[in-house]
Amino acid sequence: MNLLDSTDFIAPGQAAATRRGSLGGLHFDNRFTRELPGDPITLNRRRQVSGACYSLVTPTVVAAPQRVAYSREVADLLGLSVHTCESENFARVFTGNRLLPGMQPYAMCYGGHQFGNWAGQLGDGRAINLGEVVNRDGARWVLQLKGAGPTPYSRTADGLAVLRSSVREFLCSEAMFHLGVPTTRALSLTLTGEQVERDMFYDGHPRLEPGAVVCRVAPSFIRFGSFQIFAARGEMDVLKQLADYAVRTDFPHLGEPSPDVYLQWFEEVCRRTADMVVHWMRVGFVHGVMNTDNMSILGLTIDYGPYGWLENYDPDWTPNTTDAAGRRYRFGHQPAICQWNLAQLANAIYPLIGQAEPLQAVLDGYATVYREGWQRMMARKLGLAAFDPHTDDLLIAELLAILPLAETDMTIFFRRLARLGANDPSAPAAGEDALMAPLMDAYYVPGQLTPALRRRTVSWLRRYLERAGRDDIPHEIRVRRMNAVNPKYVLRNYMAQLAIDKAEQGDFTLIHDLLELLRRPYDKQPESEIYAAKRPDWARHRPGCSMLSCSS
Repeated sequence: MNLLDSTDFIAPGQAAATRRGSLGGLHFDNRFTRELPGDPITLNRRRQVSGACYSLVTPTVVAAPQRVAYSREVADLLGLSVHTCESENFARVFTGNRLLPGMQPYAMCYGGHQFGNWAGQLGDGRAINLGEVVNRDGARWVLQLKGAGPTPYSRTADGLAVLRSSVREFLCSEAMFHLGVPTTRALSLTLTGEQVERDMFYDGHPRLEPGAVVCRVAPSFIRFGSFQIFAARGEMDVLKQLADYAVRTDFPHLGEPSPDVYLQWFEEVCRRTADMVVHWMRVGFVHGVMNTDNMSILGLTIDYGPYGWLENYDPDWTPNTTDAAGRRYRFGHQPAICQWNLAQLANAIYPLIGQAEPLQAVLDGYATVYREGWQRMMARKLGLAAFDPHTDDLLIAELLAILPLAETDMTIFFRRLARLGANDPSAPAAGEDALMAPLMDAYYVPGQLTPALRRRTVSWLRRYLERAGRDDIPHEIRVRRMNAVNPKYVLRNYMAQLAIDKAEQGDFTLIHDLLELLRRPYDKQPESEIYAAKRPDWARHRPGCSMLSCSS
């Protein structure tokens, strides 16, 4: 593995202005590998790794690194200039062909429950952490390449990724951030210049696809499964080392590690997880593969695989073909799955606390934290000043019962709801057609609005307008508040697929256009109005536009 040419680095004594924005100006402080036990075996072959939090591993050198896109916001977070991000060396570094001084690549060891079953050791099978950058504000950011080659944790896989899944991960990571959803970030998307064989639906029809790498960025990539693997193996000394590291590095405000602090830490993990899933439910996001190895201790959305966005509101929908039968990770079940996953984390850290009762009490508290957060969120989506349990429990329950009865686009419905005149005393008495008119674009099959369903919907709209009117919020303010939490644009699967189709032909313009669009998901963007419309009918059942597999 070659280091970058000397021209990429800044010699001691050069001006700080010169250092700013360059690759050589990145300051690496690899605390994870410095403070935690590593794998003593350096041979990069698939195997069980015991007593170690990571294995040192070098990314695979590829034929022709090529930058496809980068996030200017993440680049700025790291202190990288536009000039640097558009350089050839940037593509080489963030495809894995060259290492910067201070980088110490490694793959993390963790286990996890997959679809409710203990899977044993999993680990970073196609992710390689380049190192930890401390930026100008003192914040720590881990740089991780997804698709940069095999690691000891790759099992039978090749450690690579394809353009198709990489486009989806790159765009969705940044789209979620701009929506206000806690998430890992994406710095860059690059091509490797090589072909990778994938069987998208595991149906015996593999094909060659362009290889690609995404550079993911997060303060930490520690998962629930990071603790589970050591608890399952009885490696309590490593379990304690990892817990102490997590507390000191990512939760320093809690104080020095102790049984009481571990409990406070678990409580904060529960709160952050509840907040994350409340945001998922707000914007209609379905993760699709909520295994415990895909759950971040920071409450960040992590591992964008077969995700999807609710288009027609269906709480039983999952985007994951692997989950099609059991629908374990369906939209409406996500809050409960988070609690189940937290219970597995509680089991893993029990040896550090030694008491089940306080852990159970914190776990039980998750339901309260989630419910209260969800109620506040729903009140904001409806433009209410605050959630009133005396009226709003029934009001919201009736709405969520009505929405699935006809194919109703969730994003459009809530966005259009702001157009109703809640501050107009005569609005509740308006005729059926006047009340329904602003919402009609949300229905995929208007014929499904039977007379009975139409009457029921109108009845709910009148109750809603009466309830909203009691808050006496000026119409303009109510609209502004609702539009701030109900996005106009989300990354619908068909949009990502269109970008993939073009990218596989060498045209990356739609990736850039969508990245720009999704930077302002709540704003009116007249030139992009087509992307605020319902999913086109041709995308209803097309692969990549409806359901996806776990295959990369």
